[in-house]
Amino acid sequence: MCAADGVFPEIAVLTGAGISAESGLATFRGAGGLWNGRRVEDVATIEGFKKDPDTVWRFYNSLKKETVAALPNDAHKALSRLQKAYPAKVSIFTQNVDLLHEKAGTQNVYHIHGRIDRALCMNCMRSNPSESEITFDAPCPFCGKPALKPDIVFFGEVPYYLDLVQQKLSSCGVFIAVGTSGVVCPAASFVFTAKENGAKTFEFNTEPSGNPAFDTAVTGKAGETLPPFVDKILSAVERQENLF
Repeated sequence: MCAADGVFPEIAVLTGAGISAESGLATFRGAGGLWNGRRVEDVATIEGFKKDPDTVWRFYNSLKKETVAALPNDAHKALSRLQKAYPAKVSIFTQNVDLLHEKAGTQNVYHIHGRIDRALCMNCMRSNPSESEITFDAPCPFCGKPALKPDIVFFGEVPYYLDLVQQKLSSCGVFIAVGTSGVVCPAASFVFTAKENGAKTFEFNTEPSGNPAFDTAVTGKAGETLPPFVDKILSAVERQENLF
């Protein structure tokens, strides 16, 4: 693609727990397979929810407080700046349930694993805001049934926006993964899809994944490595040069 013709490639960005960890939020898989001191099987599977919905809701109500207090870091802000200043479409897909991208000013963030501030009714399957604490016996505002679960994609459930993701991966000229191990499906396949469709691929992680589908792997904290990369892209845009 030729910048001289005024054409810049679309950019697709996938963010994972690593970018939020720099804002103080725990990643899913900690030591011993724990997340915030809880077994993932107990609080992030439909089986765990059906077995003890009250415990699961207490966990997510507590997590909600943490995410409300958390602030976006320089990596979130860099992506927001890129989206606002880059002349082509920049799509942000995140595996994170927090709202740190939105707090940084990013628009049209696609939460493929759901959002901490929403609840899903298992009776009518409608999603609704849940900014305050919720219990399992709370009635759904749409159908009135007490069947609310966190609108979080549990392990074994199908992520949101997969059709849109595939469209963006097929049309983007640049794919950037930030703070994600890239081993959990289907997100693990995203870089391969983008690569097969001709995109330049970049990885920003505290440790390189070793995935050969990435053209460039940048090691370090995203809050330190991503802003200079965005600066480089936007400087090239000002010169009407295609960095990619």
